[in-house]
Amino acid sequence: MSLVPAVSSTAERPTPVFSLLNERHVNMMSFSQCIGIGLFLQNGRTIFLAGPGLATLAYFLAGTVMWSSAACLGEMTALFPVKGPIFELPRRFLDESFGYAAGWITWFSWIVLIAAELVAITHIFQFKYPPEQLLADGYPEATLEWMPRISSTVIVMIFLVVLLLVNLLPVRHFGQMEYFFGVIKLCFIITMIILNTILHSWDRAKRGHFWTYNAPYSFGSQNLTLTNGHVIEGATGKLGGMWEAMLTCLFGMIGFETVAITAAENRDLRTEETVKLATRKISLRIIMLYCLATFTVSLNVPYTHPLIQDHAVISLGHGQNSAFVISTVLNHLHVWPYFINCFIIFSASTAGANGIYNASRTLHALASVQDAWPQWGFIQAVRTRLERTYYGVPLGSVVFSWLFGLLGFLGSDPTSARILGRMVRCVVISMLIVYAIIGLSFLEFYQTLKVAASGENETIDDEDEATTRQRYDRNCPQYPYRSHGQWLRALYAFVACSLFILFNGWRTFVSPMHTADFVACYIPILLFSVICMAYQIKLNGWNPLNWRRRASRELQNPPPQFATSSPRRGHIAFKDPENLFTGANLGALVRWIWVWMK
Repeated sequence: MSLVPAVSSTAERPTPVFSLLNERHVNMMSFSQCIGIGLFLQNGRTIFLAGPGLATLAYFLAGTVMWSSAACLGEMTALFPVKGPIFELPRRFLDESFGYAAGWITWFSWIVLIAAELVAITHIFQFKYPPEQLLADGYPEATLEWMPRISSTVIVMIFLVVLLLVNLLPVRHFGQMEYFFGVIKLCFIITMIILNTILHSWDRAKRGHFWTYNAPYSFGSQNLTLTNGHVIEGATGKLGGMWEAMLTCLFGMIGFETVAITAAENRDLRTEETVKLATRKISLRIIMLYCLATFTVSLNVPYTHPLIQDHAVISLGHGQNSAFVISTVLNHLHVWPYFINCFIIFSASTAGANGIYNASRTLHALASVQDAWPQWGFIQAVRTRLERTYYGVPLGSVVFSWLFGLLGFLGSDPTSARILGRMVRCVVISMLIVYAIIGLSFLEFYQTLKVAASGENETIDDEDEATTRQRYDRNCPQYPYRSHGQWLRALYAFVACSLFILFNGWRTFVSPMHTADFVACYIPILLFSVICMAYQIKLNGWNPLNWRRRASRELQNPPPQFATSSPRRGHIAFKDPENLFTGANLGALVRWIWVWMK
């Protein structure tokens, strides 16, 4: 397809956001966003679908897909720290319609996620462990419940107000709060890992040690039960359960892209390896902690436990369905079930606050590009207001995105568990579409860099050709962010995300067909397609024969200087390589450990 040069309409804004976030803020904002309700409420469902061992493997495999896509976005953002990289980079290197559609569907995902977190909070407030199950689990108390006499509507309203107030803070204060929240979440997950390891060693439930891996603590589940009651046995059942488990895992990992979304407000972006280190840190932390948490809790909770059994295509349970709560009940611990349930509320609310941040910054970046909007007068007037910032905070975008949190009042519906599950699936598939687009964009980005580094790019006018080549040479030691085999990882991310998108709702086709679940599984594809076609009509007219790919492939706005930290902070650099056991080398090792730990 021919390339028609597209002119960027991004102009200099008189009211930009402020670059006040430093590396530690970016690290923990990304981590805090990922740690919401996904791990705590769906961990048990994953264990049920795949079995203890395969559930751990499911989190690892899903994590590699997310890591591959995040690395693609991270490398492109490190070299081109543009505003709204999640849509600007696909617009530049892939196609203008794809880029803008990716931006809108990202914003759609975050506003739905905000509502989903609020609905989940109403669920967690309805904490009631079934008395008959308490008796079966041998719990010493007859009741275990915490259900405040307060309406779900009031709960949603209270949390909506709190989330709005937090997001109206200057970004520096917001980053400080998110850093504090992220540290608390990190400590809690580590505590859960240690606690479940101790409980398994304690073995009060007399389940036997994990190396036996006997049923119902087997490595993998034995079958998969469909919604119509049909049971799939053998390898096919295990494969189906593993596939569903990975789809469940993906929701708990959405948020890796927060590193790139913060680029416009990142103070150290051009002088430190912020994007590189933050992307790798969030990937390593999430994959490692999720796998360890799943493995340790599955040692104490059988995958056949009634409270984690869920045959529905799409659903999301309450606090009593959390594997972490069930683990403490099976081991007859007091107070801990309430503590874990309350922490899930805290985790969901902070993830919701971060979701508003991501939604508002994505919308603000879109508002800064006139071509991303219809050329109608009243729409452009709205766009202008959404573009404005006050003290560096895009208040219009914050409030407008926050308003969609009113969908959280769906939590008062008796079928809210199913509604919440469908909202979650919409978010997952929408973001998978974006991740696939990012992977495909990187493949084009990679080829464009190769041409630029070889000096064959005629669109670059630079008096110092050697400097230009070095700037875009991925083998240059000072290239901001490069991962080994990244081209192959981009292809892996694109193929894996595409497969997840296409086959995410295969169980909805089982007779009798679940129409509502089918719509939830595949409506993001329709939404993305409609937006892309709308842009093609806007740019090239109504005749599909005239539709053309529009990608500028502009290698503009590169960083004026590469990351200046010397030696590179991500690499360990001994002062005396020939004599390792020296005080200077020990100091270098400690500094390197601190860089990756903080």
